[in-house]
Amino acid sequence: MLPHNEIGTDPGAIRAYAQGIEELGVDHLLVYDHVLGVDRGRPGGFEGPYDKDVAFHEPFVFFGFLAAATTTVDLVTAVVILPQRQAVLVAKQAAELAVLSGNRFKLGVGVGWNEVEYEGLNEDFRTRGRRQEEQVDVMRRLWSDDVVHFDGEFHSFAHAGINPRPSQPIPVLFGGGAPALVDRCARVGDGFIPLGSPGSKSAAQLAGIARIRAEHGKSMDDFEVYAQAQYANGSPERWKSHHDAWRDLGATHLAIATHNAGPTDVDGHLARIEEYQRSLA
Repeated sequence: MLPHNEIGTDPGAIRAYAQGIEELGVDHLLVYDHVLGVDRGRPGGFEGPYDKDVAFHEPFVFFGFLAAATTTVDLVTAVVILPQRQAVLVAKQAAELAVLSGNRFKLGVGVGWNEVEYEGLNEDFRTRGRRQEEQVDVMRRLWSDDVVHFDGEFHSFAHAGINPRPSQPIPVLFGGGAPALVDRCARVGDGFIPLGSPGSKSAAQLAGIARIRAEHGKSMDDFEVYAQAQYANGSPERWKSHHDAWRDLGATHLAIATHNAGPTDVDGHLARIEEYQRSLA
């Protein structure tokens, strides 16, 4: 997991971090997405896990840079808040990343929680769930078809397409935990990005996804589950316990979050990853 608020803005350091995780054998990098941060001192206040003082790199631009700086690591958004963005533009951006990275890009999408971001991007917060599902349909058609005609609830266009298109389908992963999101993920997703720990809630969500997919004639064979684990406040025993629990629940990937564990630099974040890896050896 990219230490978004600690990696800084030095391109050389960011390149060193990305190449460093490849040297450690890391096979995927997750990046968060937030466009706007809110001032907690505004009239009426503000409650939320992130505000204007927490840094987030823009994932499409960031991964465009890393596509040239890396050769093997998969580039995964976790997650792009899709309904606050234009679906056709995201389809174009994702296709470009797939082309430039050699099909190493995977699009994780979510609906978000920060209504201020929706206001700033001139999108409707109330319809974000319904719009997300239609957006995925729009994007997949644009990735696969030379000419697209689409007439939906939120999107309507005809006789148009994007070029270049990816040579392989771009996996779409859904992140979140609401029942409607889990249902949507099971029906139309290529994977799931769960929130929280590998406990009973995550187990129920994954069991629900498997059940819904079976009802729609879909297996879990190629379905990917991108879990996350924290370095902070951990120990080798705790790290291995979390890893084993996620594996037993059916997770296919595990990202290590090394931020929020005390001040450090790029070498420090890489050392934390290596320490975590040793705990699993």
